[in-house]
Amino acid sequence: MAGVGGYGYLLEPLWWVGMVTMIVGEISNFVAYIYAPAVLVTPLGALSIIVSAVLAHFLLKEKLQKMGMLGCLLCIVGSTVIVLHAPEEQSINSVEQIWELAIQPAFLLYTASVVAVALVLILYCAPRYGQTNILIYIGICSMIGSLTVMSIKAIGIAIELTLEGINQAKYFQTWVFAMVAITCIITQLNYLNMALDTFNTAIVSPIYYAMFTSFTILASAIMFKDYSGQSASSIASELCGFVTVLSGTAVLHSTRDPDPPFITDLYTPLSPKVSWYIQGNGELWKQKDEDGQTPNFVTVLRQDYFK
Repeated sequence: MAGVGGYGYLLEPLWWVGMVTMIVGEISNFVAYIYAPAVLVTPLGALSIIVSAVLAHFLLKEKLQKMGMLGCLLCIVGSTVIVLHAPEEQSINSVEQIWELAIQPAFLLYTASVVAVALVLILYCAPRYGQTNILIYIGICSMIGSLTVMSIKAIGIAIELTLEGINQAKYFQTWVFAMVAITCIITQLNYLNMALDTFNTAIVSPIYYAMFTSFTILASAIMFKDYSGQSASSIASELCGFVTVLSGTAVLHSTRDPDPPFITDLYTPLSPKVSWYIQGNGELWKQKDEDGQTPNFVTVLRQDYFK
């Protein structure tokens, strides 16, 4: 199992179907990062939560309650506020320009901090507390994910410029960003699978979304200086929109029914159920089956047997 460090899910065809579907969505997300700032694209990922809830209602028969609908509405309102007050994308003409932004002291300090904390979580905390503390696996995914987004944005801009006739493959910086992106993506997938295998999806999803989006906005603000030149009211409005999206996400997931428990021992009752006849003090008592059918097995326990 992924929760204990296994990789048996790689042999499951259904897992690959889900992975391919997710890759198609991430490619679309990749294109979005080319034409819009990360502080706009990442929070809009809450719309995928709404789509998932609606599809689950119709395909998986998971009832979408009234509070769940309210959560969807909050996500839509918050996303609209974010779009209306999003910062403008600055013009970038080469990968070398992105590299200059990446090696500025403030972003280097952020990158070093993320890598250091992630290594502590991976090497020390995960083996000891990963199975009991949900923030370990999700923290690794979220912090590394912020570096993934920055690298993906750099690669996307490089591809865009190359298609326009300005070849960016000749710069070593392009390949550095590519290697960083691949490393971060593999790390994210590994620990996200562990988190989903260990904890309830209804708990993992909102926490991961909140942490991943927060770290991505922070990284983008440091690297690209997205908020420079914006008024205080615009920044406050975008933060309010983000908080609204987080609230909607929390409300939506709090209304989900918990996953059914797995059978973990040999004493869990299986269907068909067994009716028990217990005779004591001359009285006969019978526990009826839930389906009302006549039991196939009868066990008689006499009071004097235990004396």
